[in-house]
Amino acid sequence: MDNFLKDVIQGLQKSQKSLPSKYFYDEEGSRIFQKIMALEEYYLPECEVEILRESSADILKELPFSDLDIIELGAGDGSKTVIMLEEAKLKFNKLTYLPMDISPEILEVNKELVQKQIPDLEVEPVAGDYLHTLDLLKERTNPRLVLFMGSNIGNFPNGKALEFIQFVNDFLRPGDFFLMGVDLKKNPHVIRAAYNDREGVTKQFNLNLLNRINRELNADFSIEAFEHYGVYNPLTGSALSFLVSLEEQKVKIGELEISFDKYETIHTEISQKYSLKDLDKIASQTGFSWDRHFTDRRGYFSLSLMRK
Repeated sequence: MDNFLKDVIQGLQKSQKSLPSKYFYDEEGSRIFQKIMALEEYYLPECEVEILRESSADILKELPFSDLDIIELGAGDGSKTVIMLEEAKLKFNKLTYLPMDISPEILEVNKELVQKQIPDLEVEPVAGDYLHTLDLLKERTNPRLVLFMGSNIGNFPNGKALEFIQFVNDFLRPGDFFLMGVDLKKNPHVIRAAYNDREGVTKQFNLNLLNRINRELNADFSIEAFEHYGVYNPLTGSALSFLVSLEEQKVKIGELEISFDKYETIHTEISQKYSLKDLDKIASQTGFSWDRHFTDRRGYFSLSLMRK
């Protein structure tokens, strides 16, 4: 709660107001996001699942090992990853899956789901912030494949994506692999529609952040006085989400009062899109010597495999 309050106040006192996207996912936010995942316009999950079904065997063929640790950062419930794990169980003599997530509860769901489909797979969940808990796995001796799926890399602003990929490289040993899900640049209309759906579910998702602040931080945001706005810039590859104040107003968070001008914006999320050439450059900049891209049939999404 203390970090939530601190981050919200700091963000809303900036000249360009902002709120961290990690706070979208309270219970209601997670429920709304599941609705987003099922939207016709939100192409990302379908594309990633297509690649996993069609290319998992080809991806795993690139790994010249008999034993393997598959370490997944931000693993969630494992419902997509299990597609690859089934293929991996056929290939490797000794396979261990180590899902990492900040939520112990979701890791329990993950382990139950994966072991139900692959009963003899060794699953060792690691709860906590993987930026800190990844060090706990340093002493393991098996070759490593680190997974970072779901286009999560797109939520890192500016140079933070490079810093994160370098962080993964620093954890790996020479010859280990990193598989990263990436949303690719494409027709700008397709991308913009994914963040401005016809049913207004993305709007609900964005506005729910204000509901959460009201509920948990004793604030008095008038939800009707804000609108969701999503935009995509094809020059930079950045899809940005904002909340727009529809009137001049003051909002209280506890005893603190925050002023909004009419049409002032709160930046809530970035979702960066990349080209394959961008990814090749990033791989070389972060110490990866080899990479191969596995895309869906439309070229909307990539699972990009890099080797240290």
